[in-house]
Amino acid sequence: MGMNKNTILGWATFIMVLMGLLLIALGIFKYSELAGYGFSAVGIGFFAIAWVFNALKGRV
Repeated sequence: MGMNKNTILGWATFIMVLMGLLLIALGIFKYSELAGYGFSAVGIGFFAIAWVFNALKGRV
């Protein structure tokens, strides 16, 4: 069974959400100084990109 465009976008969304959670967790728990804000901001950016991937499912 091959993967179509929607399946690939679904997996990309799932991976981006996991990476966003990982980066936010790193920013909160490991890097509590100034670098933590950067890690958390990048994690939120990953959530925004995952949201776009999810919105594109079925349209491309």
